[in-house]
Amino acid sequence: MSRIGKEPIPIPGGVQVAVEDGIFLAEGPKGKVSQALLPEVSVAVDEGAVRVSRTGESRGHRARHGLMRALLANAVTGVADGWSKELEIRGVGYKAEAREREIHMALGYSHPVVYPVPEGIDFEVDAKANRIKISGADRQLVGQVAAEIRGLRKPEPYKGKGIKYVDEVVRRKVGKAGAGS
Repeated sequence: MSRIGKEPIPIPGGVQVAVEDGIFLAEGPKGKVSQALLPEVSVAVDEGAVRVSRTGESRGHRARHGLMRALLANAVTGVADGWSKELEIRGVGYKAEAREREIHMALGYSHPVVYPVPEGIDFEVDAKANRIKISGADRQLVGQVAAEIRGLRKPEPYKGKGIKYVDEVVRRKVGKAGAGS
């Protein structure tokens, strides 16, 4: 049996979960998350926990058993505590500012870059530290938004300019040896 899949998912206080028509719904203080269920697994909600079991013993069934349990655990954790990613902007003249539901950034291009933030995502821009904090209940959506913002100007290896995750380490390269004598 899958080591991950057999673990029950505890339901914290203030979180309601339901299974309807092949969709897992979780609602809590941080928002709502819905997750489509795979046909290879069955989900039962009982005694303050969610239990995931598989319908067969094939290799695919076993793999999807652990996957589905992890996705449902992420949904429950997201509506209870939320998920967040933090980005850091580095470079001379590189900056970001928040306007309504958009992030306006100067990233060294000839024009400002405007990123519209999707529904379900909260963001904070710290202009002094040049940091953007992205948070929400849906882990996949938080990661996707952070990756899209980072993709606007990836960190380059020579000077380290660009947008990077706060905990990301950019391996620096040595530049030219010099145009000397």
